[in-house]
Amino acid sequence: MNKSLKALFLANGVFVFAGNLLGPLYAVFVEGLDKGVMSISASWAAFLVSATLFTYVSSLFGDKVKHKEYLLMCGYLIRAVVWGLFITIHTIGALVALQIMLGLGEALGTPAFDVIFAEHLDRGHHIADFSRWKIINNLVSAAGTLLGGFIASNFGFSPLFAIMSVGAFISFIFVLTKPRSLL
Repeated sequence: MNKSLKALFLANGVFVFAGNLLGPLYAVFVEGLDKGVMSISASWAAFLVSATLFTYVSSLFGDKVKHKEYLLMCGYLIRAVVWGLFITIHTIGALVALQIMLGLGEALGTPAFDVIFAEHLDRGHHIADFSRWKIINNLVSAAGTLLGGFIASNFGFSPLFAIMSVGAFISFIFVLTKPRSLL
């Protein structure tokens, strides 16, 4: 595996770990704001719809951006800020607003990651490269989910969101400080 993919996998691995700290606990968190099951579904739907709409918008200009890592960094940074803001919310309306902002981060960061990944695939090893990423993604997701459950059950959601935010910010700083030629 080449240096570019190693750097990308490290940055995104930290990010995926951070994001999966919440994982299946999202429903538990939302239920703490509002006991209604529809609030869980509606707030998650707000994320998915906003991510879809913002992805469409980014598809109109994304290819014009010379350095795709800037889009990746924006995605990390937006999600770092939003996850930090989760600490302050107390209403479903505020949650929906943050989910819409997360959709923007998703729309900027995920396609950029995919493009950077595709640009650095090793010739003749595409399945191996994609498999390596899936292995890393699955393992850090599992570890994040387990640690998130431990943190939320022992310390609550505020520390969990703070750690998620820091993780996304670390990914942002990592990509920011790498030479543009690497990514």
